[in-house]
Amino acid sequence: MFPSFRLAARPQLFSRGFKTSAPRFVAVGDSIPKATLFENSPGSAIDIGEETAKGKSIILGIPGAFSPACSNQIPAYIKNIRAFNEKGYTKLFVVTVNDAFVTKAFGDSLIQNQVGSDQIRFFADPKGDFVKELDLSFDASKFFGNARSKRFALLVEDGKVSKTFVEPDNVSVDVSDVSKVLDQA
Repeated sequence: MFPSFRLAARPQLFSRGFKTSAPRFVAVGDSIPKATLFENSPGSAIDIGEETAKGKSIILGIPGAFSPACSNQIPAYIKNIRAFNEKGYTKLFVVTVNDAFVTKAFGDSLIQNQVGSDQIRFFADPKGDFVKELDLSFDASKFFGNARSKRFALLVEDGKVSKTFVEPDNVSVDVSDVSKVLDQA
């Protein structure tokens, strides 16, 4: 005779993690997270949460320094800095998932003694930690070799997001176009 085997109840070891909801990107009312970014060199760390804690700021996230769309988008913001000033926005931060040296060179190539350039700062997010915290990173390995920032603009008041402009396809310049952001600032 064969011994009788009884199957013991097994605890569920694995569960499926299907998500039925859309990703949660940064939203109106969210605080800008404390995140270390770099300005001009890897030795010059700044905390963007502290930089945006007081007053009105604009944060622009771009996929890559020196890429064609990014190189065309930022000058339009520089040209309109006075119009943003009239609406109370005195700081513009450009954040890119590049190293600090590339980010500095990119900023220098665009600023070149422009009016209002003292209000515009370029920050490197070399590992993409800041954009991941905002849930605004995407796999750009096909084009850039790694994860990058979605293209976005955030209007920030006293450290809290007041409006978001996130490109649905990650890279176009439509939702985050300066005219649309300025219109709602």
